[in-house]
Amino acid sequence: MVATFDLAHAEEADITIPNFWDHKAVYDRPTAIPDKIQFLATDNYPPFVFRDPQGRLTGFNIDLSRALCQELNISCALKIKDFEVLIPALAEEEGDAIISGLSRYTPGAQDLLFTDDYLKLPARLIISKEAKTDFDEQSLSGQKLAVESGTRYEAFARKFWPTSDIQPVRTPAEARQAVKDGTADAHLGDGLSLSFWLRSPAADGCCRFTGGPWLEPGYFGEGMAIATRSNDPERAAALNYALRQLHQKGMYQELYLRYFPLSFY
Repeated sequence: MVATFDLAHAEEADITIPNFWDHKAVYDRPTAIPDKIQFLATDNYPPFVFRDPQGRLTGFNIDLSRALCQELNISCALKIKDFEVLIPALAEEEGDAIISGLSRYTPGAQDLLFTDDYLKLPARLIISKEAKTDFDEQSLSGQKLAVESGTRYEAFARKFWPTSDIQPVRTPAEARQAVKDGTADAHLGDGLSLSFWLRSPAADGCCRFTGGPWLEPGYFGEGMAIATRSNDPERAAALNYALRQLHQKGMYQELYLRYFPLSFY
């Protein structure tokens, strides 16, 4: 199982930051840069787009879109729409780009242009902090592995760790609790959600990440990207250029650590 991304470690702490771009490549600034970008997004999607206690829009995607426009030296704005009308709104030119976790496999999205992925959501394992050894994917025989029943996490575990004692449960909360109370040795689940749970009062400092991250195609390989209209390749190219520049200049890393202080990589 090999993940198709590079990892970097923050200098001041052992924090892993994902890198989806070739750090050795040199990219020329596109000759055609749009004058502005009207982003479309859905709120109530923390930590990507949500409203703070004062009702102001904030989140990783908000700050990322602002940084992209600053890198391109153009103006930008953001319009909030319900998720189900994002694609029609883009088609009707209510906006220029969707930055809202839209999947390439969403009905109607196959005709859109997508930028490079700017974030992927890997699977991760958690174990008790009392565990004496880290996870070893070659030595899971008989280990009790809690997974949410009927999910891609269960399918992945059954394929790659068939000798483990897989314990399907109804919800991620039950799987996490199983590790916390010692009825399971490990839990495989969504790394992003687990990163916030591990720092929450519910976890009570019980557990830690180990192994992975896993981004196997067909299970967890799909990433987050920005969508534009198919007849707007210049805007997609400009956004791709800006994404790469933000990473090379360290701004992407700064945003990642701002919203994901416990890295899920």
